[in-house]
Amino acid sequence: MLDLGRLRALHAVAVHGSVGAAAAALGFSPSAVSQQIGKLERETRTTLLERRGRGVRLTDEAHQLAATAEQLLAIVEEAEVRLEEWRGLPSGRLSIGCFASAARGLMPRALAELATRHPALDARLTEVDPHISVELVERGVIDLAVAHDWDIAPMPVPPGVEHAVIGDDLCDVLVPRDHPMATRASVRREELADERWITQPPGSVCHDWLMRTLRATGYEPRIVHQAEENHTQVALVAAGLGIALVPRLGRGTLPPEVTPIRLDPMPTRRLHALWRTGAARRPAITETVRTLQELWPAVSTPI
Repeated sequence: MLDLGRLRALHAVAVHGSVGAAAAALGFSPSAVSQQIGKLERETRTTLLERRGRGVRLTDEAHQLAATAEQLLAIVEEAEVRLEEWRGLPSGRLSIGCFASAARGLMPRALAELATRHPALDARLTEVDPHISVELVERGVIDLAVAHDWDIAPMPVPPGVEHAVIGDDLCDVLVPRDHPMATRASVRREELADERWITQPPGSVCHDWLMRTLRATGYEPRIVHQAEENHTQVALVAAGLGIALVPRLGRGTLPPEVTPIRLDPMPTRRLHALWRTGAARRPAITETVRTLQELWPAVSTPI
């Protein structure tokens, strides 16, 4: 019989595109994943991975086997859901994918709360880009995703995936303490046409929102610095190098060199929990979503 763990390793490589990425998703070392696939090759007497430069590619046979593995993993998931549902208690492993600021501002408290209330539940967090988290849920790579969208760009939810709102995260314009607008209670978007902006790199949800919103006011934003982490953006603002639009969740205490200002109208991003329809009955899912919603008022602090 084919080993399910080895099929899971092959499926992860097919989904993530490399042994290293598959290993990170599964929580193993790359060598452990390679060993699993090597054993699967010997079991099937089939070449599954071919070297290409520094990476590997799946053979046609591997793609066929990975597709079958996806079906088998779905059947196993259904069996696990039924067993957990019969027990009525959250248990087993729950893989959660979450974007950076929620991983910092929301998930530590949520994971600690789940560990206290449900010791049989093994919840594991992986930080992932919100652009791909929904796809990872859809393909069964992770069990639950915490993702976000913006008021002007709703997040599409594919068939077979369900979601629930966790809460709304407000955003402020951060300016240096000596900025001419630092004493203002609020500022309109049209007033920021000549500002030097600090934002995330192109392709990120926050960068796309900023560009679309400010272009709608009739001017092209002047991007001078790009940084993935919100804390890095805050540090650049503190140095007087520009202004930034930063969500409140996970932002932490601002340094004295930085002043937050309300942007009128106030930008809002909405946090969602997403899971596969087939796992909707699983107590681990329902309890985790309930915990996230319950904790939201405590972490979504005002300005």
